[in-house]
Amino acid sequence: MTGVFMETELKRDIYEELLQWKKRSSGLVLELEGARQVGKTYILDKFAREQYQQYIYINMIGESGEYFLECYEKAYHRSNVQDKSENGMAAVLNMYAPEFVDSKDTVVVIDEIQESPVIYSRIRELAREFSCDFIVTGSYLGKTREKEFFLSAGDTDTLIMGTLSFPEFLGAFGKRNLYERLSLDGKDDHAEYDEIKGYFDLYCQIGGYPRVVQNYLETGDLGQSRRLLEQIINIFVKESSRYFESELDIEIFGQLFQAIAIMLIKEKRGTEDLVTDLSKIVFKEESGRVSKKMINHARSWLYLSHVIGYCSKSINCDHLSIVDNCRYYYMDLGVAAYFLRKTGEPDTTVKGILCENFVYLELLSRLRNTDSIAGTVPWFAVYQQTGGELDFYVRSLLDYKNYGLEVKAGKSTGNTAAALLDAGLLDFLYYLKGNTYGGTTEDGKIQTVPLYLAGRITFDKDAK
Repeated sequence: MTGVFMETELKRDIYEELLQWKKRSSGLVLELEGARQVGKTYILDKFAREQYQQYIYINMIGESGEYFLECYEKAYHRSNVQDKSENGMAAVLNMYAPEFVDSKDTVVVIDEIQESPVIYSRIRELAREFSCDFIVTGSYLGKTREKEFFLSAGDTDTLIMGTLSFPEFLGAFGKRNLYERLSLDGKDDHAEYDEIKGYFDLYCQIGGYPRVVQNYLETGDLGQSRRLLEQIINIFVKESSRYFESELDIEIFGQLFQAIAIMLIKEKRGTEDLVTDLSKIVFKEESGRVSKKMINHARSWLYLSHVIGYCSKSINCDHLSIVDNCRYYYMDLGVAAYFLRKTGEPDTTVKGILCENFVYLELLSRLRNTDSIAGTVPWFAVYQQTGGELDFYVRSLLDYKNYGLEVKAGKSTGNTAAALLDAGLLDFLYYLKGNTYGGTTEDGKIQTVPLYLAGRITFDKDAK
């Protein structure tokens, strides 16, 4: 696909979630989480300017953060504040921004709050002693799990912002409406399906980081967009290194990205000890230097930074027999493609894993934004009778039936999926295929759907 060479604003679905949060007026501080460079600052700047009369911005990494901390030190050394005769943080804000007005028409955004444990630990005060709205963000919120940070449970709402989803990606090219109206059973013009598939193939190559997508929109240069993605990855690794104590910890962290890609290719049945299995890949020649604690710290950092996510395992499609956190996936398809290609595996293998990663992200979005499926993370399943695996298993909270999802980059089918259906362990089966226009079996128990329309499938077959 060639570039479209256009300038456009990347519309993000989270903007509507921000509007709903403001409308609820819960009085809680909003914590907007997300990986580095997913667009948190941009969307909050847009939201604050459009929805409030007054907007106070503080970046704890920049000069504004340094000045805010200076104001904090000055305010909290006043005797009246020490005597609790006035709200200490109000004094700080009035000193930082003399024009500050504590009203519902004011929003205060504190960016990269993980840089200051003293400010982060005041979240409870922000939630309970002000009328204005507070929004805090962090790209490396794993740091807030350290003991000097006070976790204000019950005083925050949380939203998670990722890279562009596939529908958002299509929106950047003006194709979201087409995506949303295509039937799942191939009844529309096949050229339209092929068009969306072309964009899906592009999405599998560059992913959804806003800067990368914007670059492709402006230049049409796939190689340049990939190089920009590599820069983003390198910046994340470099910035993260300042949060690790030793050179060995930093080295382990840097190698973990590639190790996860290797595990996705090698371990098709998942694992019940991710830390141990990762340690066998990272520094396998010098395993004595690497402890489980080191691996776990690096892995946790990637997870809390929203760079990787977990998938749990169901035994025999039993929703009460779940083994937690048995597989990793990347939280951006471009990042996944970058590291999977570095393994040297054939393109067919890489594409198959990318397709699974794509469906994982679609299911994770469903879990975060709806109450339609069970679990806190997506599930895959193993069938003990055959020793085979089902790519994904869903327990519906709409009709309380079991759904299987078998992902195929090409046209092939899965024997394990069919066996689970025949055994009555699945009520319905979706085949998500890269090369299909869709269709449903006569008994209605199996539906084949174009892979790129995975976000449109439903888990309520009883609905009329």
